[in-house]
Amino acid sequence: QVQLVESGGGLVQPGGSLRLSCLSSESIFSFTAMGWYRRAPGKERELVARITTAGATNYADSVKGRFTISKDNAKNTVYLQMNSLKPDDTAVYYCNAKPPLGWGPLDYWGPGTQVTVSS
Repeated sequence: QVQLVESGGGLVQPGGSLRLSCLSSESIFSFTAMGWYRRAPGKERELVARITTAGATNYADSVKGRFTISKDNAKNTVYLQMNSLKPDDTAVYYCNAKPPLGWGPLDYWGPGTQVTVSS
């Protein structure tokens, strides 16, 4: 069973930075892609950033230029560097891993980590 555990969340002032980490119990190159999603209060879950096995990335328009997703295959870890944080970034952030089709569940999820941006 795949387990994903997020860390690095917390309280930060507007304009500050945080780096989130997601540790996978499986080799991250077992997955076709990994990503970060978030759910803000009263809003639907949205994709924040995604990275493929080959390293291709994509981002939500709201975070382009501020957030960077990266990975360390040797550490089975994916990161989300968040700069210039805004109050609207406040949300629970979830790590996601997508296995190849037919190899199990469509998605694996971590339990989430809270990010709060407030003065």
